[in-house]
Amino acid sequence: MDAVNDAANHTAESVPGPPSTASAPLEAGRRSPTGSRLYPRVTSFRSRRGALTPNQQQSWERMWPKIGREVGDEPLDAAAWFGRDAPLVIEIGCGTGTATAAMAQAEPHLNLIGIEVYQPGLAQLVQRIERDGIDNIRLLRGDAVDVLEHMIAKESLTGVRVFFPDPWPKARHHKRRLLQPATLALIASRLKPGGVLHVATDHAGYAEHIAEVGAAEPLFTGLNETTGGVSAEHRDTAPIGFDRPITKFEGKAHRAGSAITEFIWGKIE
Repeated sequence: MDAVNDAANHTAESVPGPPSTASAPLEAGRRSPTGSRLYPRVTSFRSRRGALTPNQQQSWERMWPKIGREVGDEPLDAAAWFGRDAPLVIEIGCGTGTATAAMAQAEPHLNLIGIEVYQPGLAQLVQRIERDGIDNIRLLRGDAVDVLEHMIAKESLTGVRVFFPDPWPKARHHKRRLLQPATLALIASRLKPGGVLHVATDHAGYAEHIAEVGAAEPLFTGLNETTGGVSAEHRDTAPIGFDRPITKFEGKAHRAGSAITEFIWGKIE
């Protein structure tokens, strides 16, 4: 795919109201019977506030009631929301969403849900959806782990994409990283047999961590060279594409000499 302009997902940022785009250890997020959290969750986002421009606000008011929702505890009826029954893919941390839009346009047969907490980023994607008439994207604003835990049924997803999550490079912050063993186990439980998890990072230390936790997940098998597979053997038969749009952020990483590491796993059938 051609290069697109997108914000980095390194800082999946928060706004007042719903919780983060993605949270780390699930054990920290257990709820009591009343719905309150038994323990404070260690989140994987950095707080940041931002206001919408007048044009963004107008587009938001026109489009959000149809294509957007706040994250909650109610199970999601994706077929009813999209108005069709199609393979469902979620992208965790969609940022400003130009990559999301490009993938949705390249795969019109898929239903794609982008999850993000930072409203101005979502607003940019909402504008593009409206401008380009993209009808196979829906958006959830809030914590991706809450989405997986409460809104997505087991074995209902065809794919999960996590591109450039915040690496939290300092050792004392590693617990905030999204891709921990419990989170990968949760993702695996929501994927259909044969479903795909596609992860990309430009941070070498996080790549080592992701490789370790992914290799330890018993429901995953490697589909590309990084995960011990051969991508050419799966590219044409996988239920979602392996190609990623090259974002403006990724272009900067390349120019800075940062290697991009991609992990593609399939759920064992």
